[in-house]
Amino acid sequence: MEESKTSDRLSVFLDSGIYRFENSNVVFIDPVRVLNLSYNRHRVSPTAYYSRFFHSKCSGQDRHETKLSSSSKKRKRREKKPHSLNERERAADQRHRQARPMLLKALECLLTATDLLAIMRNLRSESCPFECREAPLHHNEHALTELCRVWQAPLYEITLNFPKHHEPSKDVGSPIDQCNGQRIIPVFNNLVVNETISDVDAEFLNEKYILPRESCFYMVCLAFKLFFPFKKRSQINFIACLDPLHFIYHDTVKCLVLYASYFMPNYLTILLKLFSCIFFHVLSSIMSKSDLEQVHNLIPAESDCGFNLIVVDPPWENASASQKLLYPTLPNRYFLSLPIKQLAHIDGALIALWVTNREKLRNFVEKELFPSWGAHYAATFYWLKVKADGSLISDLDLFHHRPYECLLLGYCHGKGRNSEHMSSWSDKVIISIPGDYSRKPPIGELLLEHVPGPKHARCIELFAREMIGGWTSWGNEPLHFQKSSYFVER
Repeated sequence: MEESKTSDRLSVFLDSGIYRFENSNVVFIDPVRVLNLSYNRHRVSPTAYYSRFFHSKCSGQDRHETKLSSSSKKRKRREKKPHSLNERERAADQRHRQARPMLLKALECLLTATDLLAIMRNLRSESCPFECREAPLHHNEHALTELCRVWQAPLYEITLNFPKHHEPSKDVGSPIDQCNGQRIIPVFNNLVVNETISDVDAEFLNEKYILPRESCFYMVCLAFKLFFPFKKRSQINFIACLDPLHFIYHDTVKCLVLYASYFMPNYLTILLKLFSCIFFHVLSSIMSKSDLEQVHNLIPAESDCGFNLIVVDPPWENASASQKLLYPTLPNRYFLSLPIKQLAHIDGALIALWVTNREKLRNFVEKELFPSWGAHYAATFYWLKVKADGSLISDLDLFHHRPYECLLLGYCHGKGRNSEHMSSWSDKVIISIPGDYSRKPPIGELLLEHVPGPKHARCIELFAREMIGGWTSWGNEPLHFQKSSYFVER
């Protein structure tokens, strides 16, 4: 009987990418399988997705050297002198200790599921035995975040190449040119929609992208909105030679600092460099705030057309992210201006917010951010990160590098219909093998059962870096993980 239940759970997992452990609030996710449900002509490449935490097929000597290097790092960590925790760190440690038993129990559930572990070890290579590509290189990592700031951005266009025998969605008609199956539309500050039930090839600046079925994205551009709030392209042409960020800062200030360093005393050069840094920070902050304001373009005209599920993955200020220069971050206070109430459905909405483990951030969310959004805390989902062999990616008690992240859930109340949803919540642990840096697992399917409002929920992700079928993706790089290099044809 037990074997039959395990077999059923594995069968469901192979189809859906979600493995639910019996009698527990623990779930294992294979993001590749979940994402592939949004595509029928392509599929996400496991090799490209799982670019980390899988042992490469290297020689025994290389593995031995890797073990030596990792053990030496561990020795160095042990040699660090312990320091006394301040008040905020003690609060964070207490929060960790409260979650620790549940996380250990979740890990135990995983390690006892031998059939699942056997599948996990082959997730990177399964279903693609002839695929020998390496993970995509990220030498062009900042392309989209930089393009949205240049003066040409409002003029850029994306080409959608629909399959010859495409079918429109049942809910939305398709105004596509039936002769050539192609549509060319502005890519920035515009809702780009694939309303068909098939994934679509797209081209933008000689780069190919794959858009999932019945999805849309809004990629933010703020090159002109800050200083030149014109709406027509003809009004933009006469100022096309001006780019506030690149010309004012990069050309003028940097050249001035370089020139002054030859003639000024050292202390004056330092002051000039300090001024240039402050200038760039202020200008970038203003432009980023303008960036956030553009989400208002997605506020529905009718409240009963709002979103029932709103997932937010903010670019929180993070020393690690800043050092790796993977994406620009924003101060916490800027997220107070997100119009969550206006985006929410009239019957209410489930808010899912990704946060780091910093106690200062948790206090900000609980005391300021959720109240400003009109959201009431319901539960916490813990994303526990493991390697292919089921072990944690780092020590569970490592203070500054916990092997888990938190998803805070709350309800934005509608017409008094959310109390029943809030009472049904309990904390949950989601286990998965991480993909690329800062790439979150697709957890939408786990949240839909708790979403208020109509059964056919409208879902949106803010600060999205990839797209999902049936969702709206908003941010300055929603196409980041949609590059064709992350996919293979079926």
